Amino acid sequence: MMKMTRRVFGLTAAAGALSACSGGVLQTAAPAMRPVSNPAYDAWVVGFRDRAAARGISPQVMVRAFRGAGYLPGVIERDRNQTEFTRSLEDYLAIAASDERVSTGRAMMSRHGALLRRIEDRYGVEAQVVCAVWGLESRYGARRGDVPVISALSTLAYDGRRGAFFESQLMAALKILQAGDVSPERMTGSWAGAMGHTQFIPTTYLAYAVDFTGDGRRDIWDADPSDALASAAAYLSRSGWRHGQPWGLEVALPQGFDAGLTGRGKERSVAAWRALGVRPAAGGILPDHGSASVLAPAGLNAPAFLVYRNFQVILRYNNSEKYGLGIGHLSDRIAGGRRLRGTFPPDANGLTLADRKALQQRLTRAGFDTEGADGVIGDKTRAAIAGYQRRQGLGVTGEPSVALLRRLGG
Repeated sequence: MMKMTRRVFGLTAAAGALSACSGGVLQTAAPAMRPVSNPAYDAWVVGFRDRAAARGISPQVMVRAFRGAGYLPGVIERDRNQTEFTRSLEDYLAIAASDERVSTGRAMMSRHGALLRRIEDRYGVEAQVVCAVWGLESRYGARRGDVPVISALSTLAYDGRRGAFFESQLMAALKILQAGDVSPERMTGSWAGAMGHTQFIPTTYLAYAVDFTGDGRRDIWDADPSDALASAAAYLSRSGWRHGQPWGLEVALPQGFDAGLTGRGKERSVAAWRALGVRPAAGGILPDHGSASVLAPAGLNAPAFLVYRNFQVILRYNNSEKYGLGIGHLSDRIAGGRRLRGTFPPDANGLTLADRKALQQRLTRAGFDTEGADGVIGDKTRAAIAGYQRRQGLGVTGEPSVALLRRLGG
């Protein structure tokens, strides 16, 4: 959560959650996260100790926090080698609201239904929305991160490229330790310091985390997700979430609709959108929940959405339209909603999402496992294509095509 920028925390839109999806997302093996000797880092820590003391961090906390901590070259490697790429909305939603993520979300809603209802009663954020945040941020707690946060943040603060930001996060992490919410050994997270089920960075934790269980600790790291899910709800609530109102909905746009009317910041009344011919993709009349915007991120010939105030609140969690649509659509699916009714046009290779899924399935049957068939072409699928091409004596490109799909047969 609160990933400062896309460059710091990866794909933005929920990097950790989306980076391990089958067959599609670029996967880079994490470098070994073991401290190595670095005298310059050690000298930086000595200087930082005085700054921490001036901010109220006790010497005892510093000693405990840095016992066993050290410079992590793997963190620097990850920071330096983040691949900047833009995933299409179609691919993003295929991952964010995959069948697996939806079915797991529904199972979690059933398993933790009483907890989520209590959270909704207290904070006014619908259970399925909190569950969707959990699903995108950490795959419902399955990927909370195992990098020691003090080592990661001190390494990044020492490194200096964004030293001031990471030093502020390190100081916040020490305040969390000083408050007794967690031990240094249990304070683990992503390589950039995002922690727990809902991936709070330390400053966000200090501002919004809550002790929902009443045990005196705001424990977002524990296998029990209670404090983490309540903290996410508390953040959305304090950001202005309106209970009982939707984030938005998929809409059908009329022929000749002016693309210049789409985009955030171009709100109109629902009555005005109705007059322009905008209607729900599922049929009926547009529900009126205040001024709204029309989003058509993939163009007018692809799924479009009418978004209300609550969509803007989701973006406070992560300021990416794709992330907001991912949370909204996943929450609808978890609550029993159906897939998008609109369709995306074929990609640059002439393949639809169904074609790409079929390609992955056929490659796997041919002995070149894509590790899933989500229709998102990533490194694993390209490697499978290259392996097939090599075995068939074809030119090795690793790229999908209509001809390759046909060659693989039915």
